[in-house]
Amino acid sequence: MSRIHTLARKPLAWAVVAVVLIGAGAGLALFQPWRLVTNTTVHEAAPVLPSTGSGVPDVQPRLLARGDFVTHEHGTTGSAVVIALPDGSRVLRLENLDTSDGPDLHVWLTDAPVLPGRDGWFVFDDGAHTDLGGLKGNRGNQNYPIPADADLAALTSVAIWCDRFDVSFGAAELRPV
Repeated sequence: MSRIHTLARKPLAWAVVAVVLIGAGAGLALFQPWRLVTNTTVHEAAPVLPSTGSGVPDVQPRLLARGDFVTHEHGTTGSAVVIALPDGSRVLRLENLDTSDGPDLHVWLTDAPVLPGRDGWFVFDDGAHTDLGGLKGNRGNQNYPIPADADLAALTSVAIWCDRFDVSFGAAELRPV
């Protein structure tokens, strides 16, 4: 009888196989390694106002703050801008974003300083933050409404935050313009 047949008849061998398969399934579900090679590109237009008939809006959106992304856990480039609309609402716009895809990525406005390298990976959940929602795509241009009660004097940075692993993929300091 072959050695494989002998092992197949032992309950311990089946238990080990079951544990390995369950562990592999849990690891794949948790880490989602295929997301390292997938991309979602989003190209939303910048916020604009409808014209009043003359072909030109009465009041243009205003740029309040801007910053460029620095890399943290994953290579991240692009810029973040805060735009004020004439109706009083504000929008965070990510422009030319390029980062890795990942599980449970969110866009956060935070009060944390943007630190380069590993020093900046974990600081964004230490203080105040406002979650603007899930990242729409890891590439391109996208808009996120900012809640009316968000204090932009205190929330001075934006992070692409992986909620699954509590780490920043990249962040940008928002400097008033």
